[in-house]
Amino acid sequence: MSLLGFVEWGVVRILVVADEPSSSLERAVAKEKLNLDLVISCGDLPYDYLEFLVDALDVPLFYVHGNHDRPVITEEGLLGAPRGATLLEGRVARRAGLLLAGLGGSPRYLPSGAHQFWEWEMAWRVRKLELRLIVSGVWRTGLDIWVTHAPPRGVHDGPDPAHQGFSCFLGFLRRWRPRFMIHGHAAPRPGLPQEAVVGSTRVIFVRGYRFLEVARARA
Repeated sequence: MSLLGFVEWGVVRILVVADEPSSSLERAVAKEKLNLDLVISCGDLPYDYLEFLVDALDVPLFYVHGNHDRPVITEEGLLGAPRGATLLEGRVARRAGLLLAGLGGSPRYLPSGAHQFWEWEMAWRVRKLELRLIVSGVWRTGLDIWVTHAPPRGVHDGPDPAHQGFSCFLGFLRRWRPRFMIHGHAAPRPGLPQEAVVGSTRVIFVRGYRFLEVARARA
């Protein structure tokens, strides 16, 4: 699909970014008017890069944290978060006719470190998110997109412990059955597809950027 390839009515046109800034995307954003409704970041991208996308594309950007997220120094000083973007961490959002939820972070591989979690810690975060979904009434309408940094365990796992998925994510997928789960962090092993299906959910790995079309489920 070309950068300008969104032509269908009734779909939400999403740019998903994760892990690596893309010079080809930056050039395209600078030269072309992209027909987008939403940008989603799965983490591990510099905050000033996300700000650039917000300013250049002029559409809402939602993000979760990656394990390498940290403040960056810019000409204006220390940037602790991307201005103009909305943190989706442990939250539920309604945008462009879609229901979104997010949980960032990776498996813990250092004694201390921001956005790293033991399995039990992530399981507790999943439970807290599920309470928000219940309060928000998502059980009545269904979740469209679940945004994470790490994959579910056994789906797109990497070869080392830091890039294994979380087992508790599998339970979340069974209980909530989002239409899409998008993540970065752990690339599928060579020869394996970058998409998988878990129950009724399409699980999609993104590195760099990818365009995604999602049919509107509600107004």
